[in-house]
Amino acid sequence: MSAKGAGPGFELGSEPGPQAERLCPEHGQPLSWFCCSERRLVCAACVEQGGRCRGHRIRRVEERAEQLRNKIVDQCERLQSQSAGITKYVAEVLTGKNQRAVSMASAARELVIQRLSLVRNLCESEEQRLLEQVHGEEERAHQSILTQRAHWAEVLQKLDTIRMSLVGMLTHLDDLQLIQKEQEVFERTEEAEGILDPQESEKLNFNEKCTWSPLLTQLWATTVLGSFSGTEDVRIDERTVSPFLQLSDDRRTLTFNAKKSKICADGPERFDHWPNALATTSFQSGLHAWMVNVQNSCAYKVGVATGQLPRKGSGNDSRLGYNTFSWVFSRYNQDFCFSYNGQHKSLRLLRCPAKLGVLLDLQAQELLFYEPASGTVLHTHRAPFPGPLFPVFAVADQTLSIIC
Repeated sequence: MSAKGAGPGFELGSEPGPQAERLCPEHGQPLSWFCCSERRLVCAACVEQGGRCRGHRIRRVEERAEQLRNKIVDQCERLQSQSAGITKYVAEVLTGKNQRAVSMASAARELVIQRLSLVRNLCESEEQRLLEQVHGEEERAHQSILTQRAHWAEVLQKLDTIRMSLVGMLTHLDDLQLIQKEQEVFERTEEAEGILDPQESEKLNFNEKCTWSPLLTQLWATTVLGSFSGTEDVRIDERTVSPFLQLSDDRRTLTFNAKKSKICADGPERFDHWPNALATTSFQSGLHAWMVNVQNSCAYKVGVATGQLPRKGSGNDSRLGYNTFSWVFSRYNQDFCFSYNGQHKSLRLLRCPAKLGVLLDLQAQELLFYEPASGTVLHTHRAPFPGPLFPVFAVADQTLSIIC
């Protein structure tokens, strides 16, 4: 690219005035050639027969200067592009990170206060500790972002200084002066190339784990499930009940039958193979809890599922815990696990629960399984849930009942 067609970001200014003619100290002729082999200015006599540069790689001074100008133009364009990228990163990414950190810190703070308000008389010190951690994490994220801002401000200033220096050379030096500055051009270019572009870093994000507290979770679960006024009146939707299950009149008890019932009329809502059933009510927001009596069964599943859970066939699409539509706590003989999307996390329990509490906190995106008798949190799953969730049940041995 010709230097006269330089890109945006700088101007070449007016053409330099007539150059003071410089002469070869050996021949007294104008220094109109550049010897690339010796990297020095030479005259025509130096490159002719018998001259010291005969056979060397020779360029006219004008050509060599034009080559350097084009190199400076290209480098200035790269520097401008790099500066634009960093400016956008600081303005958009870091600003967004800071806003999200503040927003998430506020949500975390509200969550801690809300839960601790239920058990404030028992855990005032825990409340203070967690709030300090949230504040500390918010400050850490904020300080990390401020540090990044300061760093990239320095980088931008440095890049601007380099670019202006190169532009100054380009606009104010004549050919001979420019060639004599070639080493400085190289050093400036190398300095700019050593500056790395911004990279994503977890240090800039607010860490939600700062609000995770085993003590708070256990006290919170005990408080919610310890009060029946805080639990849902969950009933089973008879349209979804598998033909291998029998539903009680109050629609709270499921009994397994190894023989497929011929009384159940088939329909699009009914599970036709796996012994599953969905509740009538779905939850889209807020805190919900229910308890299930499982003491009579050694093969069951309890949890939540989306309405998109397939109902037909013997494949994993409709098998609880084997797809992306269901999250369940399950027991098979003496083995317990939490299952989702075909991933099964084994749970080591000291005893078989007689009752199982389920807590669904859609504000905090948490699903928790709890044993009321011992006050033990059996498993907690934290992840975004897609859409409304239904309580879901499966039993392949005797019965399970929703406790009213």
